[in-house]
Amino acid sequence: MNSALLVILVFLLVSLYLGIRARRGKQMNLEQWATGGRSFGTLFVFLLSAGEIYTTFTFLGGSGWAYGKGGPTLYILWYGSLAYVLSYWLLPAIWRYAKEHKLLSQSDFFAKKYNSPALGVLVSIIGIVAMIPYLVLQLKGLGSIVSIASYGSISSGVAIWIGVIAVTIYTTISGVHGTAWTSVMKDALVLAVVVFLGIYLPVHYFGGFSDMFHAIDQAKPGFLALPHQGMSVYWFISTVLLTALGFYTWPHSFAASFTAKNEKTFRRNAVIFPLYQLILLFVFFAGFAAILTVKPALEGAATDNALLVLSIESFPHWFVGVIGAAGLLCALVPGSLLLMSASTMISKNLFKVFKPDANETQVANVAKYLVPVVSLIALYFTFNGGQTIVALLLMGYSMVTQFFPAIVFSFMKNNPISKAGAFAGIVAGELVVSYVTITNQTVATLLPFMPQAVKDLNTGIIAMVLNLIVTFAVSAFTRDRQKSVEMAA
Repeated sequence: MNSALLVILVFLLVSLYLGIRARRGKQMNLEQWATGGRSFGTLFVFLLSAGEIYTTFTFLGGSGWAYGKGGPTLYILWYGSLAYVLSYWLLPAIWRYAKEHKLLSQSDFFAKKYNSPALGVLVSIIGIVAMIPYLVLQLKGLGSIVSIASYGSISSGVAIWIGVIAVTIYTTISGVHGTAWTSVMKDALVLAVVVFLGIYLPVHYFGGFSDMFHAIDQAKPGFLALPHQGMSVYWFISTVLLTALGFYTWPHSFAASFTAKNEKTFRRNAVIFPLYQLILLFVFFAGFAAILTVKPALEGAATDNALLVLSIESFPHWFVGVIGAAGLLCALVPGSLLLMSASTMISKNLFKVFKPDANETQVANVAKYLVPVVSLIALYFTFNGGQTIVALLLMGYSMVTQFFPAIVFSFMKNNPISKAGAFAGIVAGELVVSYVTITNQTVATLLPFMPQAVKDLNTGIIAMVLNLIVTFAVSAFTRDRQKSVEMAA
C-alpha cells in the first residue's frame, strides 16, 4: 500500500468514526435524524451549508472547467455570491414557517403552503429525480479522486463502492448530526489544500499569476474570455441567474435550513459566505495552471481530472494523499445530505401520503431503511453515464429551479398563485427540462431562427419562462374557485 492510499484510508476511517459517534446521547426520531432537532447554531449551519456547496465540484468541476472552458468558468464564482444575498431574506422566512409547522422536508413546505398533498408528492418526485444526478456527481468525483490520488492502487469502481458503504452507514445511523461533524474536518482540510494549490502551482510553474495568464493568452488567444457564440455573455448571464435562483431550491439545501436554532444564523452566514466563495478562485488558479503543463492534453470528461493529474506531477505521494482525502470528504459530506433528503422525502411525502395510518416511528424507520436503497440507485447511474461533472450539475439545477416561483410568491401577503397554478407551472417547466435533457437539445437547435442572444440562453431559463406563463394563466382561472372551496370548508 503506497503512502497516498494510506492517508486517504485514514481520513475515510476518521470521517466514518465521527459520523457514527455523532448520534451519541440523542434519540433518533425523524425530526432529530433529519433536522438535528432544529438546534444547530451558526457554526454548524455554516459548515452544513459549506458541506453541500463545496463538493467534488469544488475540486474537480471548477478546476476542470478552468482547464477545459476558460472564461465561462467564472459563472461559478458569480452565482453563489448572488445566492448568498438572496439567502439573507429567503432563508429566515423559510425557517420561521418550517419551525411553526414542524416541517421536515421541502415537500412538506409545498404541501402545507398550498394545502395540497398532491403538490407535495409532485415536488418529492421531481426533487428525488434531480438529486440523483447530484449524488452521481459526488460519486463520479469520489471515484476519480481516490483512483488517481492513490496512483491506481485502487480502481474508481472499488473506491466508489467503499465511499458509498461508509456514507450509507453513518447517514443511516446519525442522520444530519453525522453530516455536521464530518463537515468540520472536511472544511478545515479543503480550505488549507485549495488555498495552497491555488497559490503554489501558478507560482511554481509560471512565476506568478500574471505570468500564468499571459502565457495562456499567448498560447490560446481568447480562451480566457467569453466566446461570441455558445457560452457567450448571454449564456453567462442566464446561467448565473438560473443557478443563483436555484441555489436554495435543492431539496437538501432547503431542508438544511430547518436545522438552525434561530433565524439570525442565516443573516450572519449571508455576510460571511461571499468571502468564503473566494476559495473558488484558488480552484480556478489550479485549473488554469494545468492548461500548459499537463501533457498530453485532457479531453471530454477527463478534463475534470486536471487538478489531480497536475498534483501527481508536482508533489510527493503522501501530499497527493492529503489532496485525495480532501476530495474524498468533498464527496462524502454532500452525499450524506443528498441521501438523507431523498430518503426523508420518499418516506414522509410519498410513503406517508399513500399509507396515512403509518405512525412517526414507522415513517422514521422507512426513511433510514431507504438510505441504502437510494445509494444503490445512485450507484447504478454512476456506472452508466459519461457526462462531465458540470453538465450533471446544470441539469439538476434546471429541474429544481422550477420550484423558485412557487416558493417566493407563497410568502406574499396575497399569493397570486393557486395550488393548481403552482402544480401546472412546475410540470410545464419540468417537461421542457426533461425534453432538452433527453434529446440533448439547446435553444439554438430548438429555435434556430431566433437571434444569437436568444439561442445562447440557458435552457433552464426558457423552462422557467414557460413555467411562469403557465403558472399565472392557470392561477387566473382557478384562484376564485380555490377561494370558494376554502371558504366553504
